[in-house]
Amino acid sequence: MPSKSPPRSLPKARARAAVNIRRLRTAQGLSQEQLAEVAQFHRTYVSQLERSVTNISIDGLERLAQALGVDIVELLEVPD
Repeated sequence: MPSKSPPRSLPKARARAAVNIRRLRTAQGLSQEQLAEVAQFHRTYVSQLERSVTNISIDGLERLAQALGVDIVELLEVPD
């Protein structure tokens, strides 16, 4: 019986979201404060999300995705 290799270790969802939020925000030329205002969050909360300091709810991810003009799944994709 052939042995299966262990599944590739993926970054945790929180880390993936952090990288993707920052990447999408900066690609659009938005500051943390501007993104926070559009998504109706406090700037420090956006900073904490980008540093993987805090968790975010599905509803919060949806608000960020809408503010960034992307589908919510883009926030959880494995970064390149």
